[in-house]
Amino acid sequence: MATKRDYYEILGCVKTADGKTLKSAYRKLAMKYHPDRNPDDPEAEARFKEINEAYSVLSDEQKRAAYDRMGHSAFSQSGGGGGGAGFHDFSDIFSQIFGNQGGFADMFGGGGGRQQRRSVRGSDLRYELEITLEEAFSGKDLEIKIPISEDCHACSGTGAAQGARVETCSTCGGVGRVRTQQGFFTMERPCPRCGGQGEYVSDPCRTCDGTGQVRVETALEVNIPAGVEDGTRIRLAGQGDAPPKAAGPGGQRG
Repeated sequence: MATKRDYYEILGCVKTADGKTLKSAYRKLAMKYHPDRNPDDPEAEARFKEINEAYSVLSDEQKRAAYDRMGHSAFSQSGGGGGGAGFHDFSDIFSQIFGNQGGFADMFGGGGGRQQRRSVRGSDLRYELEITLEEAFSGKDLEIKIPISEDCHACSGTGAAQGARVETCSTCGGVGRVRTQQGFFTMERPCPRCGGQGEYVSDPCRTCDGTGQVRVETALEVNIPAGVEDGTRIRLAGQGDAPPKAAGPGGQRG
């Protein structure tokens, strides 16, 4: 079994560092090695776990005092965790340091037992449009054609073939996320079986290959205002790709 690194060394702090210094070091390292910023990087994930474990102990006065006296052996009889008061998993730490920051905070279970599936927004699209000097000076309504993802009409966006059932994922119980225990903390990730949808299709739709979406060339009208300058962005709200499983459509930017 590999020897565990010193918690102060992990955070890059001296043993006499105050709470503010520890917090600052933790924040910097957690942001650097967070899995959302380092996808498919096992080494970064391991560092992230190590950083959180170190801070969960050193940020708690009782645990830190015990660690300063006995080192890692102070927690060896409680399953490797700090136990007692203080943080019991990463959601407590991350929420207190960073607050609710979308994907970062959502990676953890929030400390609660019941998970909520986040609404999914459709992708924004970008289209570069060249116009004449006269059109830029006077303004004009122009029509553009652009491929946009829409719900598949053959399966109504479910991704299932006719007569097939959309089944609740047995791996995650339909919540779309799974938890894994790492020592005294819990990590949460999108379910690998259903891709975070909470359900899957055993017999996919042949038209859309089970994605629930098809690409359709769509005509959109764009109003070019008089006096528009080069590089100006015009946003067409609600005209982007439809989201999987229907949420709010994305936006179109020209």
